[in-house]
Amino acid sequence: MAFPSALCIFSLLALVQAQSESQQPKIQLRLAGNKRKHYEGRLEVFYNNEWGTICDDDFSILAAQVACRELGFLGAVSWSPSAKFGQGEGRIWLDNVHCTGREKSLAECPSNGFGVSDCRHSEDVGVICNQKRIPGHRFINTMNNNVETLEERVEEIRIRPISSHLKRIPVTEGYVEIKERGKWRQICDEEWTPLNNRVVCGMYGFPGEKNYNNKVYKSLSMRKKKNYWGFSVNCTGNEAHLSSCRLGKPLELKRNGTCGRGLPVVVSCVPGRAFAPSSSTGFRKAYRPEQPLVRLRGGSNIGEGRVEVLKNGVWGTVCDDNWNLRAATIVCRELGFGSAKEALTGAKLGQGMGPVHMNEVECSGFEKSLTDCYFNNDALGCSHEEDAAVRCNIPAMGFQKRIRLSGGRNPYEGRVEVLTEKNGSLVWGTVCSENWGMVEAMVVCRQLGLGFASYAFQETWYWAGDASADNVVMSGVRCSGTEMSLPQCLHHGKHISCPKGGGRFAAGVSCSDSAPDLVLNAQLVEHTTYLEDRPMYALQCALEENCLSSTAKKNDHSSYRRLLRFSSQIHNVGRSDFRPKLGYHAWTWHECHRHYHSMEVFTHYDLLSLNGTKVAEGHKASFCLEDTQCDEGIQKRYVCANFGEQGITVGCWDTYRHDIDCQWIDITDVKPGDYIFQVVINPNYDVAESDYSNNIMKCKCRYDGYRIWMYHCHTGGSRSSDMNEYPGMSNQLHFR
Repeated sequence: MAFPSALCIFSLLALVQAQSESQQPKIQLRLAGNKRKHYEGRLEVFYNNEWGTICDDDFSILAAQVACRELGFLGAVSWSPSAKFGQGEGRIWLDNVHCTGREKSLAECPSNGFGVSDCRHSEDVGVICNQKRIPGHRFINTMNNNVETLEERVEEIRIRPISSHLKRIPVTEGYVEIKERGKWRQICDEEWTPLNNRVVCGMYGFPGEKNYNNKVYKSLSMRKKKNYWGFSVNCTGNEAHLSSCRLGKPLELKRNGTCGRGLPVVVSCVPGRAFAPSSSTGFRKAYRPEQPLVRLRGGSNIGEGRVEVLKNGVWGTVCDDNWNLRAATIVCRELGFGSAKEALTGAKLGQGMGPVHMNEVECSGFEKSLTDCYFNNDALGCSHEEDAAVRCNIPAMGFQKRIRLSGGRNPYEGRVEVLTEKNGSLVWGTVCSENWGMVEAMVVCRQLGLGFASYAFQETWYWAGDASADNVVMSGVRCSGTEMSLPQCLHHGKHISCPKGGGRFAAGVSCSDSAPDLVLNAQLVEHTTYLEDRPMYALQCALEENCLSSTAKKNDHSSYRRLLRFSSQIHNVGRSDFRPKLGYHAWTWHECHRHYHSMEVFTHYDLLSLNGTKVAEGHKASFCLEDTQCDEGIQKRYVCANFGEQGITVGCWDTYRHDIDCQWIDITDVKPGDYIFQVVINPNYDVAESDYSNNIMKCKCRYDGYRIWMYHCHTGGSRSSDMNEYPGMSNQLHFR
């Protein structure tokens, strides 16, 4: 008799639980406000036919976990009080929310009750969710007759090309399909609008959309059975993802699977110029930006970086006040990418130099350029610590599937192996390490989506790669640094030439998600330049270290050399410390200066004629690297004395005063005239940097035989006229 009794108790508990669940208020959640990512924002509740906010009193990460899961995300990363995402409007529905973290809905958590609050909208709470979605999460419509205000959360969205377009990369045209409960379903186009096309193309990395041949798709839809999704979608055109669009009315599907007079939704997107295949593959049009007024700097991958704008011929940054996804998307589309994935603040992708041109940017979302948006010219109070940045959606090109790292201790390092076609089949093989350097390693890390290169290896015997991939399949690789994949670099093609062979001598890389960025203070150079006539007897150390022109070796001790002296101040504005390539054991002791030099060639000092010919022998300065001074709040880490660690910390600078040995160019043999003074930092790319284009500094100078004038000093890439004048590597695409 005990068993039936237990069964009755279980049934009673289930009945009580069902009754309690049915008595819970029905709510719906959304993320709103000044959000920079689609998985963050002000938390709003739809209750009693009205949207409202939640007060931050007693709110916790446990409540954020419940809310994010209810929205279809895996969980919460953090939560924000005090209306971080802007103040909401209307009712404050919940206050003093207490959750255990196990609830299925925020409505299950104890609170003061709906509408019972003593808060103001300055206390609206926000959440940042895990960007990964719950697999198979299905939206449950709890709000009768209010579906137009709700948001649909779906598993996955794709553009499925028709058979004749299957081999085209990237996929720019096809049926829009949604994965629901493990099945791919098409969308009825009865309620579909061009703004929906804009959102779909943007999330797949395309800046625009175009018309397509409707007859082809209409003919195909007549022959194939359709499986429609049960809702329409209503986008504003500014959403970062289709799942962020409002849900439209449920569709009344016919018994034969049709949607009235409608057909399956098809989109045709316009790729950016860098991603458009040649006309021979069927594409004749590609989005071609006009002369850019906006660029990205400091990003590790294509389509990301610090936002810089051109004003009066000078490049400057954007302050992150009010910076959001809408403004970031304008930047991305302007540059030929899709919509923005992230709007980054706080100089997350490194600090810029020069002026801050824009502040408090506000965009409608449909401007052609960021410069068309409303903004405040007054950037007082903004520093480069507040530089805005973006990460854009880019098309899937399949590059990552054709390269891999093998044998490393972690996924960020290893022997480089590429997939190539040989005798009609695809085989994996190695890359010849002859002349393999940091620039080539940068391209590999970018192709893999692993950030920047930290090291380039010409021997990889210590990494046990795939033995079947030992054969060299690519040699003579020379990259400019702007390529998206290794095959885009110059290489030997089918005629492999690699004297060392593969195996232990195959090329390898180590990647990192951050890198330093060195920039020379041009104004300091301009303000500290002067001439000094110095006797040879006081220049013996400099002569030993090759800091003088070759003619100095013929001079006696009583003769003089004319020196162009200046100070240099080299800032690290990147996101990781600048460390020398070589370890302690390889450093060189300089007896004259009584310290170790960790880099034999750290800068080039040159005096050039106006046509670029060297008139004073280039001085290859070797340096001891240390933190001379740092920004407020940053501690010095590197010091040359006592065989100390060498480098330049992020936010610090290394200063070489004009009055120390070798801080000059020997111009004894130079005739009077107009010249160009040039300094190049890290000229051989020995150490990885996020942007090499700003490693060059040039000044105009006039020498009358007695005095010298230095003027118009500026770093590479800081002016519009520098586009072709300053070679260097950045993450900006160059088109051939």
